[in-house]
Amino acid sequence: MKIEKMTAEHLSSVARLEEECFVHPWSRQSLERELANESSVFLTAVENNRVVGYIGMNVVIDEGYIFNVAVDEKFRKKGIGSALIGELVTFAKKNNLCFMTLEVRKSNESARSLYSKFGFIKVGERKNYYKDPIENAVLMTKYF
Repeated sequence: MKIEKMTAEHLSSVARLEEECFVHPWSRQSLERELANESSVFLTAVENNRVVGYIGMNVVIDEGYIFNVAVDEKFRKKGIGSALIGELVTFAKKNNLCFMTLEVRKSNESARSLYSKFGFIKVGERKNYYKDPIENAVLMTKYF
């Protein structure tokens, strides 16, 4: 498995991952627009020429706002999420970001645990942030 900068060639595969992983997925067109945004950073995890995961973040001055982290269900528990987050943390350090932040479903213990391993801490909650089902979001931030 290798981590690559996302390109237009990855868009269909990433859109498929969105459909599989999220109740309210980003459309291919939304992904395409965001990929063209100079402030956004997208990385893909590729195994045998197949996209098995991706991560996206928007950079605003010296702040990083993670959009989504998705790993193909068949490839979970193999370190792909860790590799993606690790690469994004490295990017943040190299680009002198002050922090990276994200929202995660309160019930998503495995994701919260993974983010904690990289130094993300809970900084708050957003009540009823998620729909289908309605659930609070936990805000997690990693400071540099």
